[in-house]
Amino acid sequence: MAVVEEKYDIVVVGAGHAGCEAALAAARMGFETILFTVSMDSVALMPCNPNIGGSSKGHLVREIDALGGEMGKNIDKTYIQSKMLNVSKGPAVHSLRAQADKVEYTKQMRLTLQNEEKLTLRQQEVSELIVEPIESAAETTADNAATDGESTSAGSKNRVVGVKTVSGAIYHARAVILCTGVYLKARCIYGDTIQYTGPNGLMAANHLSDSMAESGIGIRRFKTGTPPRIDKKSVDFSKMSEQKGDERIVPFSFMNCEEDIRREQISCWLTYTNEETHEIIRENIDRSPLYSGVIKGTGPRYCPSIEDKIMKFPDKDRHQLFLEPEGEFTNEMYLDGMPSSMPEDVQYRMVHTVPGLENAKIVRNAYAIEYDCINAVTLKPSLEFKVVSGLFSAGQINGSSGYEEAAAQGLMAGINAARLLQGKEPVVLKRSDGYIGVLIDDLVTKETKEPYRMMTSRAEYRLLLRQDNADLRLTDIGHDIGLIDDERYSCFAAKRRYIESEVARLDTITVGASKKVAEFLEAHGSTALKTGNTLAELVRRPELSYNCILELDTDRETAAAELLSSMTEIEQEYCRRHMREITEQIDISIKYEGYIRRQEDQVSHFLKMEGHKIPADIDYDQVRNLRVEARQKLKDVRPETIGQASRISGVSPADVSMLMLYLKK
Repeated sequence: MAVVEEKYDIVVVGAGHAGCEAALAAARMGFETILFTVSMDSVALMPCNPNIGGSSKGHLVREIDALGGEMGKNIDKTYIQSKMLNVSKGPAVHSLRAQADKVEYTKQMRLTLQNEEKLTLRQQEVSELIVEPIESAAETTADNAATDGESTSAGSKNRVVGVKTVSGAIYHARAVILCTGVYLKARCIYGDTIQYTGPNGLMAANHLSDSMAESGIGIRRFKTGTPPRIDKKSVDFSKMSEQKGDERIVPFSFMNCEEDIRREQISCWLTYTNEETHEIIRENIDRSPLYSGVIKGTGPRYCPSIEDKIMKFPDKDRHQLFLEPEGEFTNEMYLDGMPSSMPEDVQYRMVHTVPGLENAKIVRNAYAIEYDCINAVTLKPSLEFKVVSGLFSAGQINGSSGYEEAAAQGLMAGINAARLLQGKEPVVLKRSDGYIGVLIDDLVTKETKEPYRMMTSRAEYRLLLRQDNADLRLTDIGHDIGLIDDERYSCFAAKRRYIESEVARLDTITVGASKKVAEFLEAHGSTALKTGNTLAELVRRPELSYNCILELDTDRETAAAELLSSMTEIEQEYCRRHMREITEQIDISIKYEGYIRRQEDQVSHFLKMEGHKIPADIDYDQVRNLRVEARQKLKDVRPETIGQASRISGVSPADVSMLMLYLKK
């Protein structure tokens, strides 16, 4: 029987947040790419919370943008409320969060994909991986490899050469990226109701898991969930607290400034559960699939269902609930804080106990969703499978949770699939480079037993990895890869030059203990000078800032004019439009200089460990005095560096010492 048969450089399976970033990166790096989705309605879908960013997740989105990804640009186009979180704390934990218009977010991302020159978007279910032994595969792709310098990953016995769809169509490819999200053998559950679908009633992908298992990839089950959606017309907002967006809008994309994206925002609303809510849940806990044994998959620790919260924290007399709009042109509202798999009748009863929701109508029931995923320790830090060369994996299939975590992995998988075909080394961000580096290192090194969520506490160098300086950390890499164009890069370089120049200048200008200076300091509640101080030393005072000391900085206008005159018109315009961010960087660089230097010293020690490579073919049975658990874990993970080995659960400092001693010999 005749079937469709086509050739592409890269196939991406799944068009969620990971798949979109992976496909765009691969296509923008010059490779013919096809992106498969089970439904066009699932492209960049937000089946759960209607927002992008948040604590630590905002860092990921800004890093994606700094590297040349799309998520930050898309949420800037489609947000309906913007808020900077943790502003009462230091800049290391400030995190941007935006409510999205869910329909518009999907629409704009789909349009971006369809307009990308080397990218084809295709609705079809991929059912099978086409995998061949390395020897056979080498013959299949020899002509392509000769042209592009494509290399085969060391240690792999097999190589992916394409995929098949449920219709029997064959798509030959030189690399494949799996971004299947929560669709693999998915089932949605609430009470006794089980529906074998993906989120929002979309079709599940029921065949690919078996093909993956046949290729030597282990499969496990995870679970996540989502709360009910409420009809806005049935809500009494007078019993809730209004939560407005920020007056100052901070864009996610470094190419945008506030004036580019400012719009009228839509409010969210705060309310709480109470003892009546909790009693209804306790009385019906035996009907919860979580507690009756119907749900087998492991759920997320940091986003538990409401029944889990009530049972595990019996001392809490109430829990926060946020009622969030799902878009500008819909009455559906997301009840953040009440994910559940309780039966439908129980959901109605517990929702009606909440102030403001006494007469609420449920538009969509809450449900839990179970799905197949992998253990990410079977991946290299490049997100390529160890057992199948050319096959990459990104997003919730890797055991993570969240749109932002998925998008970050998708971007890196797309970059590294393209780099593989270019015959170049993969781009692997270190833990000291960004939150993306922390995320991927945790996934591929530490065996996560539950859906992984990014948190600021996971980043040991978080003062260096702030969201405000993501461009300063990563744009060089994005430009070298080819995802940041020359015009954007020149604007970024001009911004960096401006910041560095001003920080250096302030450190050379001294003011004395004059009457003018004394009056200025007294007016700002600051201690008078006894001897001369540099302007930088004044900026370090908590009550002062770069803008605040302007009247003492008499050379600033002249210095700024000289700086701008050395730039092109485009660079000048960029710096003028982004002067608020430039000022913020100058302040942070000066105020936190001592802390930053201390953390940079810690990074230097860390990099020594990361720079100590472990041979790919090392035989851990030959390393003496390793404990049995450590030997097994090292065999399973096969770390690439001593630093990575030291972070494996079950490998002690003594084991690392034995390994280092063996490598020295």
